[in-house]
Amino acid sequence: MENEEEWNMERTLSIIKPDGVKRALAGEVIRRFEQAGIRIAAMKMLHLTKARAMAFYAVHRERPFYESLTDFMSSGPIVVMVLEAEGVIQRNRDLMGATNFKDAAPGTIRHDFATDIEQNVVHGSDGPDTAQTEIAFFFSSLEMV
Repeated sequence: MENEEEWNMERTLSIIKPDGVKRALAGEVIRRFEQAGIRIAAMKMLHLTKARAMAFYAVHRERPFYESLTDFMSSGPIVVMVLEAEGVIQRNRDLMGATNFKDAAPGTIRHDFATDIEQNVVHGSDGPDTAQTEIAFFFSSLEMV
């Protein structure tokens, strides 16, 4: 039965962005994940170079916010995590709230802590394929428990 439960597990990437780390919100964000029954399968703190931030957000290269986003994401330390639970991609997105914090529901991370549409404390993968790619960008299989 335990193995059957493991087959239903999904993984996603979560990032506590530089504004969240700088404002000492990492513990609160992690607490919210854990209280929601989401397991952290891997976690580390790092400081992205501008080039690494550009590579991670390459999908947005043509968007007008690409430069400011990559400048911001390389401006200070981030905490990257692999989250694991059944339906974790949607559950994480629900916990984060809308990208624009002004549209985020009360009680979500972005509603409660974000100050700007870009500096919105957290990032989360938007689907299974993205999650797989984003996890591989930051973690090897040896780093996940």
